Amino acid sequence: MKSASSAHHKQRYLYGILMAGIGAMLFSGKAVLVKLAFTYGANAETLLALRMLMALPLFLAIFWWEARRKPMSPITWLDRGKLFFLGFLGYFLSSYVDFLGLQYISVGLERIVLYLTPTIVLLISYFGLGKSISRMQWYALIVGYLGVFIVFIQDASSTGLHAWLGMLLVFGSACSYALYMIGSGEMVKRIGSVRLVVYASSASMVFSVIQSTLYNPSAIFEQVAEIYWLSLLNASLCTVIPMLLIMISINRIGSPLVAQAGILGPVSTIFLGYFVLSEPITGMQIGGMILVIAAMWLLVRNEPPTKKSPNSQKSDDLDVEPLN
Repeated sequence: MKSASSAHHKQRYLYGILMAGIGAMLFSGKAVLVKLAFTYGANAETLLALRMLMALPLFLAIFWWEARRKPMSPITWLDRGKLFFLGFLGYFLSSYVDFLGLQYISVGLERIVLYLTPTIVLLISYFGLGKSISRMQWYALIVGYLGVFIVFIQDASSTGLHAWLGMLLVFGSACSYALYMIGSGEMVKRIGSVRLVVYASSASMVFSVIQSTLYNPSAIFEQVAEIYWLSLLNASLCTVIPMLLIMISINRIGSPLVAQAGILGPVSTIFLGYFVLSEPITGMQIGGMILVIAAMWLLVRNEPPTKKSPNSQKSDDLDVEPLN
């Protein structure tokens, strides 16, 4: 009986790791699809609007399923306003600035910079909220940013000043998402991760469609077929599906292990950029990536365990959201 239970636990653990790894790789594929769409003449405003328009029905379907599965407590209009603002920060502004940055840098550098988001959360918490940082966390920060600088040198050698602009834009995207993560930490425990994602994505859809309409009122309707197919893949395969996989894997194995499995994201992006976009892979790029991954591993390893009270929510109401 004990061995059967142990086998079931091991199988659950392995499936959790597998789903976390696949989710991280699918999320990372977003940058490759956006780069491909740029080659067909699309702009960042239109691509973001199409992505959110196509993803929203899928998010609403998940919300409907979750609402049928268990009752949800009502939320106030003040909470809705906060969720709308969080959606602006984490799903609209962060994604839009990221799309802009992808016009100037490689997908490998973009994913590595975004992978630093936990370090930005740490720094904001230290300087803005007065939280302490251990010596090991400082070492991790230094190693992580050194790795990004090494990968940046590779891009700068081929694109010059454009690499600076692209990296600053993507770093701004990571900062915006870090603020979203800090702001959503308290709310996700009260309202649940599913409602948080649905409200945030709805807000992003509204902002992105308004922006695209102001930029070009007819742009959403007059793209070539390839852009619509790439946007559909982006919305489903690289947005909604990996979000579900990450949610399920956190529920099975916990956030720290999911974060460690996330190292597959920047690794897979560099190789996808090579095979799909013909972006070069160099020893300098691999070395920088290893440093960044090592830094994130140190942060996860040294993260203090959180204590759960008996009255806390079940683990399917997550306290961690995937990167954009």
